[in-house]
Amino acid sequence: MAAHLKTNYDKLIKAFTSKPCNLKETNVALANLKLGMIEAGLLIPQPGVKAVELRIAREVLEIGAYASIRSRDVPSFDRYYSQLLTFYVDYSETLPPSPHEPAIRGLYLIRLLTQNRIADFHTSLESLDPEVIATNSYIKHPVNLERWLMEGSYSKVWNAREEAPAEEYKFFVDSLMGTIRNEIASCQEAAYDSLPLKDAATLLFFKTQTELLKFAEHRGWQIDLTGGLIYFKKKNEEKVEIPKQRIIAASLAYARELEQIV
Repeated sequence: MAAHLKTNYDKLIKAFTSKPCNLKETNVALANLKLGMIEAGLLIPQPGVKAVELRIAREVLEIGAYASIRSRDVPSFDRYYSQLLTFYVDYSETLPPSPHEPAIRGLYLIRLLTQNRIADFHTSLESLDPEVIATNSYIKHPVNLERWLMEGSYSKVWNAREEAPAEEYKFFVDSLMGTIRNEIASCQEAAYDSLPLKDAATLLFFKTQTELLKFAEHRGWQIDLTGGLIYFKKKNEEKVEIPKQRIIAASLAYARELEQIV
């Protein structure tokens, strides 16, 4: 590895593994490393690159994927994942297995769930070894989430946040809960005119009234703090005007024609 790449790699490891993680320095080191990796033919591996350099390049991209989630930059995570697939698939026989691969694949599976891309979720799952799906905690977690979503067991999805196998998983589970809350809210609006604040908070998995009130404001709900009620904003029902006079006239004309036939 070139000297400048080695220097930036050392900076990356130091910044990323510090307690707490220094995201600013991590992202700076990543930006510098990616430029150097492009020049060295490592970002998109070229023929003749040494296996040890490929392994380091894979590790850099994996750190980039983690750092993207910690920075709340989902599009960046998607890009890192796409680049990592080259190493995970095309170089699976050249490189030793990465200890981070199951975690990153699991994160991508949850990412697909947040987008409701269920078909892509199952396609990605089919590319994995059945034993990994059955035994690896990083993969089992999104598999369970998908099953609970299909069942409508939203409370299990909520509780799964605390059972996440890695801290980064909580970010996507929180995003998933946002989608679930909007679905539940739409059902509440259709089924009720109002609900007690406490009941609404329970149904929407909010721990505090402040969180509920913020969500209610976003949905356009009316809040009665004195009465402790939420009034749901109803969509205006379409009114269909029935042309009574024309229908009656047409019916009478039809009746006269029947009489003439008889």
